[in-house]
Amino acid sequence: MKYSQSIIVLLFVFIYCFISGWKTVDNEEKQTSQKLIISKTVELERDRVIAQADKLIPEIPKTITAFPSSRSPGGPNDFFSEGPYWWPDPENPNGPFIRKDGLRYPGCFKDHDNAVSRFSWIVSTETSAYLLTGDEKYVKAAMKQMEAWFIDPETRMNPHWSYGQAIQGICTGRGAGIIDASPLIDVVQSVLYLKNSPFMSDQDLEKIKEWFTRFLDWMTTHEYGIKEMNAKNNHGTWWHAQAAIYAKLTENKEVIKLCKDRLFEILLPGQMTTDGSFPQELARTKPYSYSLFNLDALSMLTLILSNGTCDLWNKTLPDGRGLTKGIDFMMPFIRDISKWPFPQDVTGWEDQPGRRTFILLDAIARNNPESFSLWLDLDKKMHHDDSMATFALKCPLLWLGLKVPVASNTY
Repeated sequence: MKYSQSIIVLLFVFIYCFISGWKTVDNEEKQTSQKLIISKTVELERDRVIAQADKLIPEIPKTITAFPSSRSPGGPNDFFSEGPYWWPDPENPNGPFIRKDGLRYPGCFKDHDNAVSRFSWIVSTETSAYLLTGDEKYVKAAMKQMEAWFIDPETRMNPHWSYGQAIQGICTGRGAGIIDASPLIDVVQSVLYLKNSPFMSDQDLEKIKEWFTRFLDWMTTHEYGIKEMNAKNNHGTWWHAQAAIYAKLTENKEVIKLCKDRLFEILLPGQMTTDGSFPQELARTKPYSYSLFNLDALSMLTLILSNGTCDLWNKTLPDGRGLTKGIDFMMPFIRDISKWPFPQDVTGWEDQPGRRTFILLDAIARNNPESFSLWLDLDKKMHHDDSMATFALKCPLLWLGLKVPVASNTY
């Protein structure tokens, strides 16, 4: 009897060791494949990023103070934008504007939007070049821009968004305008890299952190911020993505917890159906691009909250809803847009889907070479103003967990 029990124990030990060993080998192979995807991405992006960064180094900072608007209720240092889908009423030309969802009014004020997007593009490109080379000149170029935007009292932008997406004849600003700040996500990710370099001073870092501390406080206390936090579509997702990374920079654990709790308690249950689609986005006049736009935000929020210590990418609700469910829903239509079963976007249809960052991140997270090939095949150019506006995340190298500097053939 004792002999039989010993045999059984030894058998269980053997099976456990075999399974554990198999899992170890499997995990090692998965990690190796993921590193190959990252290394290939670095190899493909290297020359383009460095050339672009070198071209941008001499660019003189132009903050919002360089683009005044007579319609802005604020001062020269206050961000101002107008709702893009609001038009003059032909039946009442001098009255309040009316909404035409998906159709951008060419007369709306866009200079501050464009300036923020340009600023984000420069800083994130210079930071990406620094990741690749470790060269001080790229940090100096990025800091030149950030000093103008966040530190210099003459040119800095005030840390609030009270006058975002105003509507003529209706309001001087609204919560929906906070989404115009989403390009700052790439800027903050750049700061999180550059703060560990020997080329960013502690004094400059503290001033930048102070700016985002004040901005995050405004986002979480002002009525516009609270309303946007509770938005039931991509606006709510982008609010959380912004709040999460600003909180990460400023070490605000309370806001980080709030974003993590709301991701699985509010955002996913309230936005996604069991098939992985987003009904609020599908109801828009640009259902395809807004579905992708929400996945951009959801993937970025998930990545920021994961913070290298927990894998939220594959976490789901009990019924299976989660980020990967949403990506899997859209993937067939990203591979072949002609299969899209819903109405086409009213504008910019020919520019979709573009090389979305979430496709690359998903290829790495789920070790999927097919998704990586798809990301490589997609057109990386941004032809149309509408397409550019939906690409808040422009520099994928910022989101791969790279170390500085990156060797040409290693992760």
